[in-house]
Amino acid sequence: MIVLAKQVPDTRNVGKDAMKADGTINRAALPAIFNPEDLNALEQALRIKDKFPGSTIIVLTMGPGRASDLLRDSLFRGADEGVLLSDRAFAGADTLATSYALSTAIKKIGDYDLILGGRQAIDGDTAQVGPQVAEKLGLPQITYSEEIINITADQIKVRRLIKGGVEVVTSPLPCLVTITGTAGEARPQNAKRVMQYKNTVAVKDDDNAVIKEWDTASVNAEIEKCGLSGSPTRVKHVENIVFQAKDSQRLGSSDNEIEGLMIELLNNHTIG
Repeated sequence: MIVLAKQVPDTRNVGKDAMKADGTINRAALPAIFNPEDLNALEQALRIKDKFPGSTIIVLTMGPGRASDLLRDSLFRGADEGVLLSDRAFAGADTLATSYALSTAIKKIGDYDLILGGRQAIDGDTAQVGPQVAEKLGLPQITYSEEIINITADQIKVRRLIKGGVEVVTSPLPCLVTITGTAGEARPQNAKRVMQYKNTVAVKDDDNAVIKEWDTASVNAEIEKCGLSGSPTRVKHVENIVFQAKDSQRLGSSDNEIEGLMIELLNNHTIG
């Protein structure tokens, strides 16, 4: 199994320096965390590993050197290996360039039955990378998945969320599945594994390393399809919004006053 994961800025601490002038995220200005739904995806992989001893989990992430923290965290929880896709040429990638880079790394890994990833990352909220990776690899995909009900050597059965309810679908393997935050919560780090892997670092182009570091050359990526050069998305304008308290309005208990407030809120599109 391959789990796609991302180290993301903690959006609970967004300030005025969170964005650069070119519209890209100033990641150095924000604390980095494990993308929450990617943790849910890792937990689904670990549950499969628990059910089928001998299964292996490779966690793949793209980012700067500090993203190896995420890979160590994955090892602490039960993953077997990590791959850090890191190169200045990958910087500034939108979802199209990101999915291209990840797909080249997956092709290099080669032998897999299942790819799992979070539904979306909290720094972009696009839910596009997983489906784009599946498209580039020519794989079937199941999105918005809440639970993996069953898996065999050649088929997977998944319960997924849809508007107004849920549905149960099956797919042949290999396939790509994106996991929602309503799936099982990630297990905590294992103390023995923390001691075992706490000093593990990413090693460049070493097939025997527990955490491997690959650049564009390692995965035979076309530079023009990576980073900003491979990203058709452009941020035109970024505006900081500061919410300020307005004058309060005191209402009586009469129906007319309440009705008047409701009409005002509807007219200015606060509700409705």
